[in-house]
Amino acid sequence: MKKTTILNAQLSYSIATLGHTDGLCICDAGLPIPDCVERVDLALTRGTPGFLETLYCITQEMFVERVVIAEEVKQKNPQILTALLEHFKTLEVEQGNQIQVDYVLHERFKQLTHENKAIVRTGECSPYANVILYSGVPF
Repeated sequence: MKKTTILNAQLSYSIATLGHTDGLCICDAGLPIPDCVERVDLALTRGTPGFLETLYCITQEMFVERVVIAEEVKQKNPQILTALLEHFKTLEVEQGNQIQVDYVLHERFKQLTHENKAIVRTGECSPYANVILYSGVPF
């Protein structure tokens, strides 16, 4: 049995196959997921698993160099934004790199998801609880 954080085989595989600059989106229950992108659907029920809980697990196994967040989160869900930014600051220290944070309008965010390697759907039901993580290299 696998010993590290993520036990979900499909999610573990998606992370393990990321190359430099590949994108992995973590989204709330409502974000549309394009048919052309692998869907890793973790949603069980409203709120389970949560967006942040999922983010924390994924970033234990993924080296992140850049993130994209919808601009609208600043007004519509500042609690999620605060938690995201705090987590990325901590992750920078753990990884020994600076993580670039970019904001785009939500419509642009949805377009960017078409280019992701996979989209991880959570049970989160709060607005704009979405992020695209871009893979870096730990060397």
